[in-house]
Amino acid sequence: MLTQLTRHIATGRNKNESGQTMTEYALILAAIAIVAVVAYTTLGSTIVDLVNKVVACL
Repeated sequence: MLTQLTRHIATGRNKNESGQTMTEYALILAAIAIVAVVAYTTLGSTIVDLVNKVVACL
């Protein structure tokens, strides 16, 4: 047990880091999704108006 702990501290790695990495990516993806929803809710009508103006100019 002490040897494993020493090895873990010395290498700075854990054998099961893939699960931790996947969780971190999931949290980042959730944060991006929340920001996208808030931005769309806040700026949705402004973006539609802008697109309509561009289409009208064409």
